[in-house]
Amino acid sequence: MSGGNRVPGTPPPELGELVRAEDRMSFAYFEHCVINRSDNAITVIDGTGIVHVPAAALGVLMLGPGTSVTHQAMTVIGDNGATVIWVGERGVRMYAFGKPLTHSSALLQAQARLVSNARTRLAVARAMYQMRFPDEDVSCLTMQQLRGREGARVRRVYRECAKRTGVTWDKRTYDHADFAAGSEINKALSAAHTCLYGLAHSVIVALGCSPGLGFVHVGHERSFVYDVADLYKAELSIPVAFETAAAEPDDIGSATRHRMRDAVYDLSIMKRMTRDIRGLLGRSDADDDADADHVGLWDEKTGEVAAGVSYGDDDFDDEEW
Repeated sequence: MSGGNRVPGTPPPELGELVRAEDRMSFAYFEHCVINRSDNAITVIDGTGIVHVPAAALGVLMLGPGTSVTHQAMTVIGDNGATVIWVGERGVRMYAFGKPLTHSSALLQAQARLVSNARTRLAVARAMYQMRFPDEDVSCLTMQQLRGREGARVRRVYRECAKRTGVTWDKRTYDHADFAAGSEINKALSAAHTCLYGLAHSVIVALGCSPGLGFVHVGHERSFVYDVADLYKAELSIPVAFETAAAEPDDIGSATRHRMRDAVYDLSIMKRMTRDIRGLLGRSDADDDADADHVGLWDEKTGEVAAGVSYGDDDFDDEEW
């Protein structure tokens, strides 16, 4: 659906306006009700009436049996950084929450290890740029040189797409807070890139990696998302945006999203992202399968020892625990 350019209701709060984690209510549990939204609060509606709960004050929202939650409620909960889990009656048993598709932390550990060392971080960053320059050797280039080459490459891609589609192109300009303020091609680019960011984010989280531990980008909670998405923009979101703008649809955002959906399927991007992320982090499918459901205990000398083993002395009194 296209709808308007803005989500109805009160704009999301700025980061500095959010209630600190330690100052929030620990959790709220509701069952047999409908969770909706009123401004920056959620409303809990059942046969006895309506209760308003400030979304910014929530730590964890526990949804019990018979609970329905609206899209607008989830939007304000997400904007305010709260967590939602689906639980059994009276909060007993947790059935669902946002979680990766793996029980292994192997990829996350590899990501953290590689990004925490300047030499290995540079190696991964170079590998990312090498994917964009397959016919060149970038193994000795500095990050400044790589950024310069990437900037020239992206400008060239914009010019080529503009020439091929006949779309007038000047430069990339947009306002994060006002989608409608941009030109048609810039609106198409924003919509296409947003789809690509969402797709990259979903794959990263599904693999158990951290969206915030980037190798090229830094300082943002989605730094690694931007790293991964940049690998495919020239092939996917930029051409889709120009082709959509050339068709002059009535709703450029909706039309771009539809074209992105088709292009993502045609190019098998999700499979490629999964393979590429694993490869960049030095892992394979076989490695991940071997680490499934693996739990160990960290040891400062050997790195890891087995879990589920008693390491106490023979006279250790279990009753103390």
